[in-house]
Amino acid sequence: QVQLVESGGGLVQAGGSLRLSCAASGRTFSNYIMGWFRQAPGKEREFVAAINWSGRITSLADSVKGRFTISRENAENTVYLQMNSLKPEDTAVYYCAADLTSVLRTESFKYDYWGQGTQVTVSS
Repeated sequence: QVQLVESGGGLVQAGGSLRLSCAASGRTFSNYIMGWFRQAPGKEREFVAAINWSGRITSLADSVKGRFTISRENAENTVYLQMNSLKPEDTAVYYCAADLTSVLRTESFKYDYWGQGTQVTVSS
């Protein structure tokens, strides 16, 4: 079993920055692919970013490339999402997820564990 707890969400003006954190506990954190997803009201959950066990391989959705960065610190069992140049369309609940396989994936249903989410609101 893996427990994931997100933090760092909040209200920010367009053009601003936030850093989300996801703290993991349970099984060996360094074995997991870690991902970030988001869900806006009335929309489906969508892929944002993923990172492999070592942190050397990442994947980002086209909508956030050049603005968001995913990283991880295995010694602290934490994955981060640095979000810069935020736009109102980035407003959503952001979820952290863990995948016990070794392949970066963008499909939410392939992730095994989920956090409760943290709200990000970007005002115009």
